[in-house]
Amino acid sequence: MPAFLPPGLPIVPDEPDVPEDNGAGDGPFPMSEADFEAAVNDALDRIPPELAKTMNNVAIFIEDDYTPQPGEDPETVLLGLYEGVPLTERDSWWDAGSLPDRITIYRQPILDICASREDVIEEVTITVVHEIAHHFGISDHRLHELGWG
Repeated sequence: MPAFLPPGLPIVPDEPDVPEDNGAGDGPFPMSEADFEAAVNDALDRIPPELAKTMNNVAIFIEDDYTPQPGEDPETVLLGLYEGVPLTERDSWWDAGSLPDRITIYRQPILDICASREDVIEEVTITVVHEIAHHFGISDHRLHELGWG
């Protein structure tokens, strides 16, 4: 992943490197909550300022894990979740008393699939961009086409 994200969407990530199996993938990568929060903040800082300025009424949270909702598969694992009304679906009445949209980044599932600090930083960046894209009305299908699935 480049050290910056180019301005605007769509954004296409570099092809992922396939790490060699060095036996380090046993269990979650150990990272403190503070370091994980710093990785999320770094990912947010990579959002181009012109794009960040257009984000409206959205809050970013970090939680340890996603709890599947009633009726959902109890084995559901999410790395991130966007909850709200995308900018593309807001009408003139939307601002009247609306709560902020919510983007949640789930720490443990990300750590569970990563074998290194670099993996965590890359996965956090992909997850943050993915969820912010939902705020702008970009669907999961389109994100997968762009390589941000």
